[in-house]
Amino acid sequence: MPNEIPLRYGMNPHQKAARIFTAEGDLPVEVLSGAPGFINMCDALNAWALVKELKAALGLPASASFKHVSPAGAAVTAPLSDAEAKAFFVHDMADLSPLAVAYARARGADRMSSFGDFAAFSDRVDRTVADLLAREVSDGCIAPAYDDDALAILREKRGGKYLVLAMDTDFEPPETETRMVYGVTLEQTRNAALFGPELLANIVTKKKDLPETAVRDLVVGSITLKYTQSNSVAFAAGGQAIGIGAGQQSRVHCTRLAGSKADTWWLRQHPRILEATFKDGLSRAEMNNAIDQYLLRDPTPLEERQWREAFDPAPEPLSAEERADWIAKLGGVSLASDAFFPFRDSIDRAAQSGAAYVVQPGNSARDDVVIAACDEHGMVMAFSNLRLFHH
Repeated sequence: MPNEIPLRYGMNPHQKAARIFTAEGDLPVEVLSGAPGFINMCDALNAWALVKELKAALGLPASASFKHVSPAGAAVTAPLSDAEAKAFFVHDMADLSPLAVAYARARGADRMSSFGDFAAFSDRVDRTVADLLAREVSDGCIAPAYDDDALAILREKRGGKYLVLAMDTDFEPPETETRMVYGVTLEQTRNAALFGPELLANIVTKKKDLPETAVRDLVVGSITLKYTQSNSVAFAAGGQAIGIGAGQQSRVHCTRLAGSKADTWWLRQHPRILEATFKDGLSRAEMNNAIDQYLLRDPTPLEERQWREAFDPAPEPLSAEERADWIAKLGGVSLASDAFFPFRDSIDRAAQSGAAYVVQPGNSARDDVVIAACDEHGMVMAFSNLRLFHH
């Protein structure tokens, strides 16, 4: 492999001179199709690190759907229910491989945000993964390898402009990493800490039982946060992130954002949506937009007109009571935070979205207040003693 690849441009088209390179040795990534841009590579390398760590921590095929250097979703493989398959738009695809299921879950976390994503895969991409990517609006993908028939499909996507990257699985970044900001170089030890089940041993609440599914989901949420712009909080269930609150300055705002996304993820599985039909000729993206507009609490007249025009026939809107009753059925959710909770407000908000299991670093001056809040809500909380900021 070469030690330098020219890029189409930097973060914006007017930033013409752009490249990726290594000071020593060859690049660990190879371009198999398309031409990368600066943001493509930022997404690809962060997403690869995420899925590599998920596979190492849980031993399961993993996938991530990245947008603007934060995951819109991330998941390991886990059986899909009929409702999930329909909500994730894969109910018409038979015999999905475990890796394809992981991507269906990753993209299904927040289908609106995954529009035009960069997809990452922990394992060799097979035909079913390629078939799934071929029907979605996606900018590129990265994986350790591709089956010949899968690569042929991906090379045809977007008229040959779809970006396909192959990553060297043996590559390990140097211990020290540098970054230049406004002409000044910053240097630090790379965040090589691995988040595994062993970091959930210090349970500080009255309730102590952590089922295996909760362990899996807390690990998924925590590793997802390691590659999410901070501050960040993640809700996880079924082996996938279901709501990610990224880049907020306040911890409770992270939780509110992530909680609202988790609520939407669950509302998309409401029978009224699953049984609804769309007018002929709509793209998958247009269907997603219509569902999102339908689920708005207070849509504008234009938004309501648009979703009504997309369905055939238009379903009745969910009332406030129907929304509340359905969200109340969401339970057993895991909540991960990249830093400690300074107040109980995030715990109270998380309880409204079914959170039953929590992991956070701990070491706040108000740990006792946060623990008491978890006890009030009947949650299990572990202190990992590991902060996972990512900037």
